[in-house]
Amino acid sequence: MPLFIPSPAINGFDIGPLHIRFYALCLIAGIAAAWWLGLRRWRARGGERDAFETALFFAIPFGIVGARIYHVLTHLGDYFAPGINPWSVFFIWEGGIAIFGAISAGALGAWVGCRFTGIRFSSLADALAPGIALGQAIGRFGNWFNQELYGMPTELPWGLEIDPRYRVPGYGEYATFHPTFAYEAIWNLVVMAVLLFIDRKFKLGRGKVIAAYVALYGLGRIFTEGIRLDYSYDTFGPIRFNQAVAILICLAGTALFVWLVKTKPGREMSVSKLRRIANNDADMDESETDDRVSPGERLAEESSLDSEDVDSTPPRRARLDP
Repeated sequence: MPLFIPSPAINGFDIGPLHIRFYALCLIAGIAAAWWLGLRRWRARGGERDAFETALFFAIPFGIVGARIYHVLTHLGDYFAPGINPWSVFFIWEGGIAIFGAISAGALGAWVGCRFTGIRFSSLADALAPGIALGQAIGRFGNWFNQELYGMPTELPWGLEIDPRYRVPGYGEYATFHPTFAYEAIWNLVVMAVLLFIDRKFKLGRGKVIAAYVALYGLGRIFTEGIRLDYSYDTFGPIRFNQAVAILICLAGTALFVWLVKTKPGREMSVSKLRRIANNDADMDESETDDRVSPGERLAEESSLDSEDVDSTPPRRARLDP
């Protein structure tokens, strides 16, 4: 049958003794795209470039480590079975990372970076959310080059050709499979477009954009995890582990979005945490400050109050007795 999605003949190239994999290049390109779009949105919200980059310098290494840990924990038999070198858990260049671990650990790293720089984590997450979806869409093409993470056999015209050496055991007689990498890439682009649209139309803030991302991304993963062949081990009966995780994060993201819409409407005026400005704020907790007022407005108000407290009447000249 005619194939519309052939698999690449190679998955990398050599530069001297160094072998460069297209998978790694796709991940780097995805990170760069997420960085670019996130920074544009962050600057549009009034954020400083230095604070943004500092937070991401925490988030990216956290995300890489978390992606590896999640993969190993869901594939323990691939690393700790008899005859397997247990030190292979550190051989990340051989493949094996998971997006769920990358997002969760990356969020932890971003939170640490926000605490370090004094910016709001919810504001940073909202600025990054569409870029994360874009980066994931680009990164999924790495699976295409590796001929991995494909779905069940199919005879649909957009079936993906998989070389015999990359076919899952038991499916050697099939030639074409569902291109789950393409399904996820398309879905992630849809998620990015939806987030950009609703954020522009409704001026979302206070964590609502990242909550919508979590809900929408989890919804798409429920479908793709259900048709994948090389999936994580089953732990919930007929429901695959990653599919169960996708269901949970979809529900959690939906619940968080609804709660934020009801309890924290609108968008914060400043992406930076408000500092204590006057002595009468000394015993006020940071969480109790009114984030609907920007620091500039607050300073302006206090400046006007201070000017009113000063008597502008010129002092009378003392009368001298002759």
